[in-house]
Amino acid sequence: MIRSKAELTDLLEFGETISLECKRADSKLPNSIWPTYSAFANTIGGVIILGIEEVIEADNLFPRYEIRGVKNVDKQIKEFWNTINSETVNANILSDDNVYALELEQGSIIIIEVPQADYRYKPVFIKGNPYKGTFKRNYEGDYHCTEDEVKEMLRDSNDSGNDGFLIEGYTMDDIDDESLKLYRTEFELKNPDHVWNSNDNKTFLSNLGCYTRDRVTNKEGLTLAGLLMFGKGLPIRERFDNIRMDYIDKTNLLPGMRWSDRVTYDGRWENNLYSFFKIVIRKLTSDIKRPFILDGLTRVDDSPIHKAVREAVTNLIIHSDYLINGILKVEKYDNCLRLSNPGNLKLPVEVIYRGGNSKARNPRMQNILRMIGYGDNIGSGFPTILDAWKKENWRMPDLGEDVSLHQVELNLWMVSLIPEECTVFMNNTFGHDYNNLSSNQQIILCTAFIEKQVSNSRLQPLLEINSIDVAKDLKALVDNHFLIRNNNGRWTTYEINNLYQSELSQDQDGIKSGLSWDQVGTKSGLRWDQAKKVLQLCMTERTLLEIMGEMQLTSRNKFRKNFVIPLLNLHLLERTVPDKPNSRNQKYRITSRGKEMLSQG
Repeated sequence: MIRSKAELTDLLEFGETISLECKRADSKLPNSIWPTYSAFANTIGGVIILGIEEVIEADNLFPRYEIRGVKNVDKQIKEFWNTINSETVNANILSDDNVYALELEQGSIIIIEVPQADYRYKPVFIKGNPYKGTFKRNYEGDYHCTEDEVKEMLRDSNDSGNDGFLIEGYTMDDIDDESLKLYRTEFELKNPDHVWNSNDNKTFLSNLGCYTRDRVTNKEGLTLAGLLMFGKGLPIRERFDNIRMDYIDKTNLLPGMRWSDRVTYDGRWENNLYSFFKIVIRKLTSDIKRPFILDGLTRVDDSPIHKAVREAVTNLIIHSDYLINGILKVEKYDNCLRLSNPGNLKLPVEVIYRGGNSKARNPRMQNILRMIGYGDNIGSGFPTILDAWKKENWRMPDLGEDVSLHQVELNLWMVSLIPEECTVFMNNTFGHDYNNLSSNQQIILCTAFIEKQVSNSRLQPLLEINSIDVAKDLKALVDNHFLIRNNNGRWTTYEINNLYQSELSQDQDGIKSGLSWDQVGTKSGLRWDQAKKVLQLCMTERTLLEIMGEMQLTSRNKFRKNFVIPLLNLHLLERTVPDKPNSRNQKYRITSRGKEMLSQG
């Protein structure tokens, strides 16, 4: 709850634009409030403020956010509740505490705090039609969900899962006998007295939820779980050409090597999930140190790390959405294991870190693996992974999602929080300035160094502080040139500014006097002919797209990262709206130091 002008100012200055919307509402409730309510509920939640108008052209916080106030506060709040409880909206997910007024000098405003909807209530839509009235949020604002996005939310709202439906035309002939034989052997070892051990294969698979019969049509055959877990590779690829499995080992690479080992569709293994699961588990755990522990006279040849890795791969299988395009990818690095799968998280990341559990998308697959000792029945088991990593004093695992790509990624970092090489780099790069930073800011820089980039959402569980406080530290590090910001709304990332070197220390005019372009180019990676063209174009103020058009370039992200950001950090180029990098009116112009560099060469 926002209780004061100071807290409101923090939200407006440091809040993420993807979860903040200001609307003018002089005397009546604006109709645009309902698409935003739907979008916030279906994405990550957010705050709607009525009575504040955003003035895009303004440079400073105030008057960029002009507080106009609202009339008839009680009447508008009552109208809001009447509408949200009517047929206009399919679900009211708010409590009384989520909607309130705040008195300011300029007038009263109304604040509506919209939480992320529980996956069981999604999609939240308006005007009675989920396919026309469902919205989501990205860094550009509210947008209509596609039919596929709506179907994905509808599937996820059903706790019975995605993997139990009949796949017509696929029968026991499509089962790989060897895979099923290996699984049944493992099943019997784990459950020697189980009554299913005497079943024939068809009955055994039926009991596992892998084979079914439609009682209405009398059609029978494999379920999604049955085909994907135990099917032959060719039938799987015929039916699920949208899904691929890939394991890549990038450890101990020599110059010129892309990987040291890879498991992909090459005809040397049966491309089903059970085979992939067993291969990946073996390869990931083969070189993990095994403790010498005795249980009586029997050696316990296992460790919490082995269990955590198995839990992570189990989660990869049971939480993937196999009905959308994507790759189940497992990558092994010298200091990290990276697992990614198609789909979105059903719970907010912060809830998962606190131990929250959601139903698996594929409960039959979950049961198949549980019956041979992998995973459990109560959810993701993410706390198992966190506890194992904490005992090793390793960096906290990084769980996140890319909503636009419909992809979840888990990074299991196998390095300490601040390893020695990180401290050496910080001292060499930032000198005494690094020692003057707060402990949280030092951790942010070390995280950016080890993980190549950081985001606000990644840092919240790591630092155990809220997004506003994280944003304050990130802004300070950007303003003081320790970090470079790659703007993309909630998915904005930050990376180390490698140009922050003693020989590039700034004076009042920009870069240290007497520095040659050869030195600058070495630090920035820019060739002089490339930089010179950009600087010449910016003798006249130009937008990003205008510069790209003149240089016949098409990728905005690559142009910003490879050209604009290095020149900004070198103080050869500057923004016309420095306090608002994402301003619609943003242009770029050459600095006096840039002109000096041009005159040299």
